[in-house]
Amino acid sequence: LNLLAGLTEVTEGSIELSRDDLRSAYVFQNPRLLPWRSVRRNVEFGLEQVGTTGAEARARADAALELVHLAGQGDKYPHQLSGGMQQRAALARGLALEPGLLLLDEPFGALDALTRSYLQEELLGIVSALGTTTLLVTHDIDEALLLADRVVVMSSRPARIRRVFDVPFAGTRTQDELLADPRFAPLRHEIRALLRPEVLNSDPTIAPVQV
Repeated sequence: LNLLAGLTEVTEGSIELSRDDLRSAYVFQNPRLLPWRSVRRNVEFGLEQVGTTGAEARARADAALELVHLAGQGDKYPHQLSGGMQQRAALARGLALEPGLLLLDEPFGALDALTRSYLQEELLGIVSALGTTTLLVTHDIDEALLLADRVVVMSSRPARIRRVFDVPFAGTRTQDELLADPRFAPLRHEIRALLRPEVLNSDPTIAPVQV
């Protein structure tokens, strides 16, 4: 993600983008909202960095907040929002930039299961509606299969691509629909089996136990 965002310099290989002026937005695991700014002003922050200010920035911020169902929350401050609402505000900050590439670094990892489930489906609807190319890093197989068109399984360090899976039920769907799909369990099992040795190799304190 850091390489794609331009935060880390490429030392080997290359990255090819569809165009040189492709704008990306980065959403982190933690919201990283500025506590002294209102929610709207936090969403405007990214716009300010690219020279968009004033009425246009406010309008785009409000549109992004409405997109993530935070309309009417713009004048509040981060401490007045729940964890899920803060993460939605962070997502709105990225979406306000109208990026061609949306980078998500485990954006729901710190949330409780119920909030995470709701926001996963909300994100799926937003990305599907906007058609934004999205790259999501996650350790949750179910989340990957719910949100992705393709799942790229990485090895432990040094990271390498182990295998790429095309998700056969890609598109707008709910978790209930995913669990009911007969193709879900076999694919989940296959990915889990591929990851198991990576988990064992990456942490020497973990070992299989026979009972």
